[in-house]
Amino acid sequence: MNYDLIVIGSGPGGYVAAIRASQLGLKTAIVERESLGGICLNWGCIPTKALIKSAQVFEYTNHAADYGINVASSSVDFPAVIKRSRGVADGMSKGIQFLMKKNKIDVIMGTAKIKKGNVTEVKQADGSIKEYTAKHTILATGGRSRELPNLKQDGRKVIGYRQAMNLPEQPKSLIVVGSGAIGIEFAYFYNSIGTQVTVVEYLDNIVPLEDEEISKALFRSLKKAGINILTGSNVESVDTSGTGCKVQVKTAKGTETLEADIVLSAVGVTPNIENIGLEEVGVKTERGKVITDPYYKTNVEGVYAIGDIVGGQALAHVASAEGITCVEKIAGHHPEPINYNNIPGCTYCSPEIASVGYTEKAAKEAGYEIKVGKFPFSASGKASAAGNKDGFVKLIFDAKYGEFLGAHMIGANVTEMIAEVVVARKLETTGMEIIKSVHPHPTMSEAIMEAAADAYGEVIHL
Repeated sequence: MNYDLIVIGSGPGGYVAAIRASQLGLKTAIVERESLGGICLNWGCIPTKALIKSAQVFEYTNHAADYGINVASSSVDFPAVIKRSRGVADGMSKGIQFLMKKNKIDVIMGTAKIKKGNVTEVKQADGSIKEYTAKHTILATGGRSRELPNLKQDGRKVIGYRQAMNLPEQPKSLIVVGSGAIGIEFAYFYNSIGTQVTVVEYLDNIVPLEDEEISKALFRSLKKAGINILTGSNVESVDTSGTGCKVQVKTAKGTETLEADIVLSAVGVTPNIENIGLEEVGVKTERGKVITDPYYKTNVEGVYAIGDIVGGQALAHVASAEGITCVEKIAGHHPEPINYNNIPGCTYCSPEIASVGYTEKAAKEAGYEIKVGKFPFSASGKASAAGNKDGFVKLIFDAKYGEFLGAHMIGANVTEMIAEVVVARKLETTGMEIIKSVHPHPTMSEAIMEAAADAYGEVIHL
């Protein structure tokens, strides 16, 4: 079969690229070795949010009396929680199947490998091999749970994110190694449903990519919820010979032994670049990632790469944006290169955190003279009415020109609020323009306007 484009991998980068290509008139095929939608849809973004929603519902019922509602009792049916999560993921995967048919994209199931001469070789489940040709090939093979030498995953006692959302029974105790978005979300979920959770973070702050004030606020909130957090600490070894796990952790105070039923390794993702033909074709890589130009073209004519295997943030929405940009360039359009400093990051624990742009520290290091404004949700009428007064919005502006440098939020539903800032920064909106944009009352989003006003000495409700 001859195609204009073959996409290898059907995650949020691959399937979005395939759909956009079809819209632009390219004869397109997509190759997938497991399930349409990739890791994000089947074992990442979507099913974890389903688990977190179950945890939130459990928390609602446990605190129903705070809202004047009497609930006799509540308990967690762990297998049912897992089943619901898997059902949500399965439904979304079927939705991708529909989109492939709707957009007349050929779906080829199997394991792909690129070869010279614009050939893609696909090994099918029965072992047979078929070859396809295309003028253009996009590699969108994603990533997998990263393994540390001293933290080898066995899939039973030392697990990655995939096993963490499909355990046969709820563990009584869990050690989470790593406090990025994946680690914190699982720590929140399991703690909320009654598992004793310890988080071990190598760096001095949890969610270390976030603004330090956000990190410290989340630390306090999670500690208050009962999660044990060890920062500046390193897992040296894990003994799984007994019924559970004995974990040697080096802290500032010395080495201590922690015990838990299960250890979750959440120390990042590793790009899937092995065994896909890169060396055979001559595609250049650096530090485990494929090298591309701003439109995701590799050094090999007709071969492109997007998503977790290239240099941008390993996030679903980044992969989707890269796929669209890449395909539009292939089709002869003139897309604008992605600004990686205007990519929102979200962590869906409770309280949620969301951010975009410069942290306060990074803005100062970049040489900006800054104005900083903050507004706490404790002063928000909507937050008070909803019973979600924890957290705040922090905005950072360039003092000279009013440029919107960054936003950092912690609180209920802030992952839904951050898009306003992304759009504002894209449009080069200034602080004063945010202040003079009337926000609806009562809403949580008013905190953005109020934080901007605070930066310029015009805040009303503080």
